[in-house]
Amino acid sequence: MSTLVLDKKADLAGPGIGDYLELEKILPKDYRSLLTPKETQQVIFHVKRYIEDNLCKELNLFMVEVPLIVDVESGVNDMLDRDGSRTPIQFHISNDRDKHPIDAQVVQAATKWKRVALKQFDCRLGEGICTDMRAVRKDYFLDHDHSAYVDQWDWERVITADQRNLDFLKAIISKIWKVIVGAERYAQSLFPQLKDFRYPDLPEKLEFFHAEEILDMYPDLPRKQRETEILQKHPAIFIIGIGWPLKDGYPHEMRAADYDDWVTDTHDQTGKDTHGLNGDILVWNHVTRRRHELTSMGVRVTAETLKKQLELSHQLDFMKLPYHQAILNNQIPLSIGGGIGQSRTLMLLLRKAHLGEVSVTVWPKVLKEMCARKSIFVLE
Repeated sequence: MSTLVLDKKADLAGPGIGDYLELEKILPKDYRSLLTPKETQQVIFHVKRYIEDNLCKELNLFMVEVPLIVDVESGVNDMLDRDGSRTPIQFHISNDRDKHPIDAQVVQAATKWKRVALKQFDCRLGEGICTDMRAVRKDYFLDHDHSAYVDQWDWERVITADQRNLDFLKAIISKIWKVIVGAERYAQSLFPQLKDFRYPDLPEKLEFFHAEEILDMYPDLPRKQRETEILQKHPAIFIIGIGWPLKDGYPHEMRAADYDDWVTDTHDQTGKDTHGLNGDILVWNHVTRRRHELTSMGVRVTAETLKKQLELSHQLDFMKLPYHQAILNNQIPLSIGGGIGQSRTLMLLLRKAHLGEVSVTVWPKVLKEMCARKSIFVLE
C-alpha cells in the first residue's frame, strides 16, 4: 500500500493533531489576547445570547432542555463516526439495590435525541428546537481546538420529503452563516479592539463545494490538507457530501450511519457523480493560521437511507434499537439538523488561540505549560 493511501486512511481516524511536539510548532509565536479574561467572560455571554436568539429567529426554533446522560438501551447516543474509534463514557446506576438498575451513557452529542424530541415537543412542519448542549468525548487528542468537554448549539427542524434536496440545505446553511457573521459584528460593537487588521472579518457569503469537487482540485492530498488548501482561496466554505466514498475510494471524512444522509444520489441536482445531503462549515482561522470547523449538519436519514447506510457500515444490528425502529416505522418526523460548536465559534469570533481561553475543562500539564510559554492563558 502506498504512503499516499496510508495517509488518506489515517486522515479519516478523527480530529486533532495527535502530537504535542507538533502542536508546539503550530501554536502562534506572537500571540497576545485582544481581551482580558474578565472582558472575555463578559462578551461570551452576550454573544451566546445573540446567537441563540437569532438562530431561533432565522430557523423558527425554540430553546429546550437537553440530556447530559441517556439510557444505553435507547440507542440515542451519538457514536460520531462508524469505525468505533470514539466510544461514550458508560456507567451503571444500581438504583434501589439493583432492583431497577439503569445502564447510562454520557452523551457525545444530542444528534439523535433531538429528532425524537421533535415529536415529544409537538413540533410542526417548519418548526424546530435548539439546545444548549454539553457533552464529553473522551477519545479526542486534546490540542488547541479539541477538548474532552464539548458545548454545542444542537438544533433540529421538521421538514417535508420535498425539502430533502441541496437547495433547501444551502438555504438553511446560509441562514446560519448570517447569524455567525452578525455575531462577529455584535462582539466588535461591544469590544472594538476585536476589529484588528491582522484578523480579517468573516466574508458576507459562504461558498459551497462538494467533497468530490475538492478531491478533483487536490487529488493527491489527504482530507485535512485538501481543506487547508481550499481555505487559502476561499476562507469560508460549506463542504457538501461527507460520508460517501469518493472517487479515490475514501469518504471525505467518516460519518455515523444513523443521522445525516450521506447516501442520497444528488446527480440530478449537481450534474455530477455526487451523493449526500450533509456537510460541514469550515473557515480559515487567522489567529491559529489553520482550518477551523464550526458546524456539522445535514438532512436526516429516512427509513430507506438508514437501512442503506447501516448496511454499508456493517451495523445492521442497530436496527433493533428504539431510535432506529422509530425511523424505520415512520414514527418521528423527517428533519434537518446540526451542531454548532459554541467554544469553537467563540474562539474564532473573539480572536483566541486556544479553546481553553473561552471554556473551562481539563488539559494535560504539558499543554498548559506550552500555552503559558506562548502567552496563551487557559482557564482552570
